Parts: sequence; structure tokens; C-alpha cells
Amino acid sequence: MDQLSQTFQALADPTRRAMLAHLAKGESNVTDLAKPFLKEMSLPAVTKHLKVLEKAGLITKTKEAQWRPCKIKADGLRDVADWMEHYRTFWEESFDRLDAYLKTVTAKEKKSKGKKNGRKK
Repeated sequence: MDQLSQTFQALADPTRRAMLAHLAKGESNVTDLAKPFLKEMSLPAVTKHLKVLEKAGLITKTKEAQWRPCKIKADGLRDVADWMEHYRTFWEESFDRLDAYLKTVTAKEKKSKGKKNGRKK
């Protein structure tokens, strides 16, 4: 699987996105990251989610004595951002063309209404 697909696969899960949102606030250890999810899943399941994020290059996990600090990897989303940028540009150009078209339609309607109002007087 290519890196972009792996990243999208990792981002497809709401638990992993919530973990990324938590890590966006700063480094956190596995225990703290797992706390909000332990009512719904086991610690090994949380660890699996973290491994998916790590394998996708979205986080790094290190060892410090008994702690396993995790932090978001800044360049992990670069491929996704670059891929999305192409489509953002496409949509912005499409909206610009639509805006220009709507301005011409609106101008024609105003001109047409002006002529109708002029005939009534």
C-alpha cells in the first residue's frame, strides 16, 4: 500500500482522529491517550490504533523508562495536504468561474428589470 493510502486509511477511523487531535495539543503518553477510550475498548486495542498511526507516519512513539510518549509527526500529513491542495485549487477555480457567470446573469436581470420599469412609466 502506498504512503498516501496508508495515511488516509489511518485517518478514516474516528478513534485515531481523536488521538491525533489530542496529540495536536502536545506530547502525551500512551496511558493518557488511552483514558478517553478505555470504556469502549481495551488497552491493546488502543495500542493497535497507535501502531496504525505510527505506521502511517502520523505519530512517533518513543520509550522513556516505563513511559511511552507519543507526539504528532509534523510532516506526516504533508502528502495528504499536497494531494488536497490540487483539489482545493480545482474547486476554487470552479467557484471563481461560477461567481463570474452569476455576476453576468445578475447584471442581465437588472438590465432587463430596468427596461421593464422604464416601459411602465
